[in-house]
Amino acid sequence: MTAQAAPGPDTAPGRIAILRAARRAFALRPYAEVTLRAIAADAGVSASLIVKRFGSKEHLFTAVADFGPAADELFSAPLPELGRHLVLTLVGRRRAQQGDPLLRVVFSLGISDERSLLRDRFQEQITDRLATLLTGPDTALRAELIAGQLLGLGATLSIHRTGAASLAAPDRLADLYAPALQQLLTG
Repeated sequence: MTAQAAPGPDTAPGRIAILRAARRAFALRPYAEVTLRAIAADAGVSASLIVKRFGSKEHLFTAVADFGPAADELFSAPLPELGRHLVLTLVGRRRAQQGDPLLRVVFSLGISDERSLLRDRFQEQITDRLATLLTGPDTALRAELIAGQLLGLGATLSIHRTGAASLAAPDRLADLYAPALQQLLTG
C-alpha cells in the first residue's frame, strides 16, 4: 500500500472535480470495477494527479467515504439555531460545489463492503454525532429523522435541478424547511 499523499485544501486544483467524479464512480459501480483512469477522465484531470493528491484508489475511496468535514460544517451552530444553519449550509454547499455533502450515502444501499463502509461512516459521523448534540428523549430517533430530512432536501434539489426549490433563495428555503428540523432538534 502506498503512503497517502497529504490532502490539499478543497480548493486545490482538481481536488473537488476528482472527489465529485470518484463519488459518482463508487456510487454507481463496485469498487473493483472503478479505475483511477476512468475517474481522471470524468474529472478532466490526469490519473497521476489523483495519485499525487490521494496516493491510491483505496485512499481516494477513504476520502469519498469521509463525512467528517461535512459534519463539522453542518453542526457548527448552537442548537437553538441549528435547524436554519443546516438548511443554509446544505443549500450553500450544493450551489457552491454543485454537489451534496451527504447524498452519496443514498447510493450505498447495495450490500458490498465499500457500500457498507459508506453507510457505517454516515451513521457514525453524521447520525451518531448529531445524536450527541441533542438533549431530551429519543435522541437517536430524532437524529435519524433529521438525517432523513436533510437527505430528502438534497434529493429534492437534485431531482428538481431547475425547479422552484433550486431557484429559491437559500433564506426562503430555510424559512420553510428549518422549523421542522428545529422541532426535531429541540424535541
